[in-house]
Amino acid sequence: MIDEVQKLLDQYVAWLKDKTALRQIQDYVEITTPYVDRHNDHLQIYAKRENGGYLLSDDGYVVGDLRLSGCELESRKRKDLLRLTLNGFGVQLDGDALSVHASRDNFALRKHNLVQAMLAVNDLFYLAVPMVASLFLEDVASWLSLHDIRFTPKVKFTGKSGYDHLFDFVIPASKKEPERILQAINRPNRDTAQSVAFGWIDTKDVRPPNSRAYAFLNDSDQTPSAAVVDALKSYDVHPVLWSGREDVREQLAA
Repeated sequence: MIDEVQKLLDQYVAWLKDKTALRQIQDYVEITTPYVDRHNDHLQIYAKRENGGYLLSDDGYVVGDLRLSGCELESRKRKDLLRLTLNGFGVQLDGDALSVHASRDNFALRKHNLVQAMLAVNDLFYLAVPMVASLFLEDVASWLSLHDIRFTPKVKFTGKSGYDHLFDFVIPASKKEPERILQAINRPNRDTAQSVAFGWIDTKDVRPPNSRAYAFLNDSDQTPSAAVVDALKSYDVHPVLWSGREDVREQLAA
């Protein structure tokens, strides 16, 4: 059994070596690894001699890619998640770049840790669905607060069916606008749209007259289908693309 496992490990090392490519770029050596990111692109790191050892860096690729995909990292919660993840690999954040320092003796280990950190940061924000949903909800709350829009988070109403429905935000009625109920949908699809629609249909008759419902749709990764948008509209829920949230700011702030 030991010999069998050793053979498998040797094969892994051979694969890793065979699939790794090097290229000189001025003072740096570009290392293309066999590991791929969520775009199916091979991860690349850059090595440079520094202070008798080596500086290894992703040149800001992973964090920059998250920002371009609409996943900003400015909130305290996201910064804490990022720092916690990097600390587990002994990796530092220098601006947007993930980096480690290595010596000749620990070069292979530090390189491995950096690659694993790159994969973990990418996975942390885009493959862990509950975490992403939580972060999108945080984004909506931050945006409401930024524009001084009064709201109460996590409000539960009992519908005419007797079922309870939990809504993400409720904006109280004002002299200009009626009560507004907001739901944040991180992954807009038929199931999530129907769930929001049912909650609103069951609730609206027991709420004050003219109350309105809005659904914020996260379109950072992809644009929600027309079917999802039309389904919400047909049940009197106002769909709002996150990229177009400014269009309803005055309605919500009044």
